[in-house]
Amino acid sequence: MSIKYHILPILTISLLFIAIFSVTGCVDSETTPDSEVDTHDIIATQTTGSGEEAILKIFHAGSLSIPMAELEEKFETLHPNVDVQREPAGSRACIKKITELDKQTDILASADYTLIPTMMMPEYTNWYLAFAKNQIVIAYTDDSKYSSEVGPDNWYDILRRPDVTFGFSNPNDDPCGYRSVMVTQLSEAYYNDESIFDDLMGDNTAIEMTLDNGTYTAVMPASEYIEPNTKKIMMRSMEVELSSALETGEIDYFYIYRSVAVQHGFRFVELPPQIDLSSVDYEDDYNTVRLKTANGNIVVGTPIVYGITIPDNAMQPELGVEFIKLLLSVDGQNVFIENGQPPIVPAVTKDAGNVPAELRALL
Repeated sequence: MSIKYHILPILTISLLFIAIFSVTGCVDSETTPDSEVDTHDIIATQTTGSGEEAILKIFHAGSLSIPMAELEEKFETLHPNVDVQREPAGSRACIKKITELDKQTDILASADYTLIPTMMMPEYTNWYLAFAKNQIVIAYTDDSKYSSEVGPDNWYDILRRPDVTFGFSNPNDDPCGYRSVMVTQLSEAYYNDESIFDDLMGDNTAIEMTLDNGTYTAVMPASEYIEPNTKKIMMRSMEVELSSALETGEIDYFYIYRSVAVQHGFRFVELPPQIDLSSVDYEDDYNTVRLKTANGNIVVGTPIVYGITIPDNAMQPELGVEFIKLLLSVDGQNVFIENGQPPIVPAVTKDAGNVPAELRALL
C-alpha cells in the first residue's frame, strides 16, 4: 500500500498543533536552555512550611519514567515534606484512570499532547502545556539478529526475516503503539515498497489497514482480539515493558521513542524524518495516516509532542504547579536533554488564559 501525497483537509487537532507551534517557530530545532537567567527561567526555592506531610500524585506516560524519577528526587529535595508518588502507564490508560475509573491525580503527563484536549477537555481540565518532543526509532542490542547489518535503509527487511522477532506496544493503550503502526505505513511510500505494513503487522495481527481518498486508517480490534503472532511479535500495554524483553533476548528489535532507547543504552536505527513523526515540516505527510482505536477514537498522525496538565479534581493543585515549574526550569530542561528528549522552550499552549497564573508567566 503506497501513500499518495495529497493535501488533506486539516483536522481540528492538526490546526491546533500548527497554531501553537507556529508561534514559537522552534519546535523542530534542537532546543537548549540558556546558560544565563532570562524571563523564562525559573528559580526553584526550598519550602519552609509548617512540616505537614503531603503527597503529590502523578500519572505519566511510561516513556517519561526516567526523567520523572529524576525530577521527583529534585522536587523532594526542595520540598522535604512532600512524597511524590508516580504511576507510569500508557498515556491513554493514564487518562482513562481519571475519566473512566474516577481516580484522582495532581498531574497528568501524556506522550501525546492531543489526548488531553480530545479525552479530558472540558470536563476534567481546560488547559495543557506542550513541553517536549520525541521521535520513533527501532531499538536493538549487539545480540539482536543481524545487528551488524541493520540500518535506516533496510530495517524493515531485517524485521521481515523469518527468524527475527520484534515488538511494539498496544495501540489501544499507548501512543507509542499507534505511532509504531503509523511509522510502518508511512514507510511504504518513503521506501517505495507497498507490502511493508502487511509483511510486518497486517499479516501478524488482526489490525486492518484501509485506504480512502488518499488517507490510510488502521482499524484496531479490542485488545483481546489483536491476536499477535507470538512467534514474530511481542505486544505489551506500555512500550517500556518491552525493554526487558530486548535486554534478555526475547525479541530482537522494538519500536520505541528515541529518549527511551538513549536512557536504556540501546543501539537504535534513526529513521528518516519523513516517517519518524519528529518534524513539523512533514506534518502533511504524517496526516495521511491515522488509527481508529477499539473504542472508536480516531488518532491522526502528527509530530510527537508531550503534554502536561493538572486535572480539575487534583488533591494538591498548588504542589502540582510547583512541580511543573521545576519541570519547565533550566534544571528540568537539562534533565530531558540528558535523557535524549529535547524540551520545548518555552512550553506552549493554545489558550494561555486558562493556564494557572504562575505557569502563564513562564510561557
